[in-house]
Amino acid sequence: MSASLPGRAGRILEFLWSGWAGLAALFLLAALWQAGHEAYGPFILTSPQDTLAAVARLAGDPASWALAGLTLQRAITGFAVVAAAGTALGLIAGYSPATLRLARPLITVLMGVPPIAWIVLAMIWFGGSDATVRTVIVVSALPVVFLGAAQGIATRDRSLDRMAQAFGAGPVRRFLVIGLRQTTTTLFPALALALGTAFKVAVMAELLANAGGIGGALANARINLDIATALAWVVIAVGLLIAVEYALVHPVKAEIDRWRRAAQPWGVKR
Repeated sequence: MSASLPGRAGRILEFLWSGWAGLAALFLLAALWQAGHEAYGPFILTSPQDTLAAVARLAGDPASWALAGLTLQRAITGFAVVAAAGTALGLIAGYSPATLRLARPLITVLMGVPPIAWIVLAMIWFGGSDATVRTVIVVSALPVVFLGAAQGIATRDRSLDRMAQAFGAGPVRRFLVIGLRQTTTTLFPALALALGTAFKVAVMAELLANAGGIGGALANARINLDIATALAWVVIAVGLLIAVEYALVHPVKAEIDRWRRAAQPWGVKR
């Protein structure tokens, strides 16, 4: 345990240092945003400074924290269901080619139905409740995680599995140490996409179903033609998404992907 602490600390520091590239991209986006504001005026697009001032104003209102917390809770719980169910079903299908062939048409149908259609159906079934938001998140994001997990297992290096079996590793150990870790190439990008889908769909469902949260606040801003407040809520939603992704998905991926780094020469980055 103590021997692994320096390596873990190094990965954390490297992860934090890599954030400079993300900050550069955000500053570039802010520059383009400012250019759009100067070209079209504040009625079409408020400046980044005015939007950040609106964010600060909302941060000082306890009711705004409650709205953001409601959306965050819905998005995370929906994503948790998607991650657990999609990964489990995808792994099962990846080990069974026949099951994967049967599932692909169903996944295509689910991915072909637009989220707005699921929102309408969920509103009819559940009304403007939490169940509406979570249901739309699950049916919209589950196919992506399913395909990511299934593709990762289906394309695994089977020679590694046979080698582990020759050294006496049982099926459970081979799955945990070899099979599962090879799915990260496709599974974690799918999880990141599913997390973004969860937040986007949650806000959209809240707006259309009048279910409160950030979506309900955006609806009120639209009614009042308050561009600064609307953009402020968008910034808050994106900020929550980034915080959850970099605090949850990326650290787990870094821990699981340690075996890939072991095969890299010192100082060489692929």
